[in-house]
Amino acid sequence: MLSASSARMLVIVPAWNEQETVAGVVSELRSAVPGADVLVVDDGSADRTAEEADRAGALVLELPINLGVGGAMRAGYTYAMRHGYDLAVQVDADGQHDPREIPNLLARMDEEQADIVIGARFAGVGSYEARGPRRWSMRMLAAVLSRVCRTRLTDATSGFKLSNRRAITLFSGNYPAEYLGDTVESLVIAARAGLVVRQVGVAMRPRAGGTPSHSPVRAAVFLGRAALALVIALSRPTVPAQPALDIEAPA
Repeated sequence: MLSASSARMLVIVPAWNEQETVAGVVSELRSAVPGADVLVVDDGSADRTAEEADRAGALVLELPINLGVGGAMRAGYTYAMRHGYDLAVQVDADGQHDPREIPNLLARMDEEQADIVIGARFAGVGSYEARGPRRWSMRMLAAVLSRVCRTRLTDATSGFKLSNRRAITLFSGNYPAEYLGDTVESLVIAARAGLVVRQVGVAMRPRAGGTPSHSPVRAAVFLGRAALALVIALSRPTVPAQPALDIEAPA
């Protein structure tokens, strides 16, 4: 197996109306993982997200309409597959994910021979907390998905994730676009296709800009949607994994 530390990597940053933060995120990524390419998928933004990402030195893929994180990530995985990348890392555009944690994900992938490594918020690293219904739903999802993935998971809804070529190939054609499908259902799809999922603890940071969407009502809605997403994921047929093709990168 190709060592993760020597593989060709693409960092995918799904972004919707993140003009305040995206340039800083791109700059941090280019500094933390200088050997990687950074692709910002502008998810139908109405602001200057695409322009700010381009100014910071990222590759930019502009979607004509807002598809949500799942749709943006599917476009990113398709780009990664078509351009011959060995690894893809999903990083949020709001600055909460620390790019300096990426080497830890790479190390865990090598140690565990994993196909997917999740940067987990609730794994003994950092001080990030979720409370009330949101925390209950996260614990429920983690417990069920731990059984599905045959490994202990503490954070099934993390948007910080490393995928190898097998996962890129699978996700480029089967990544769910529904709400929470990009996290919950994608892990079910991966596990049922025989991919190895692992996690490593990471520290989360406050948003670098914008307004977080936390309220008791939103937390209750999250709980209901999380349960629905899990039911849908477990009821769908298994998608077999396809072999990762050796695609030459374009000149």
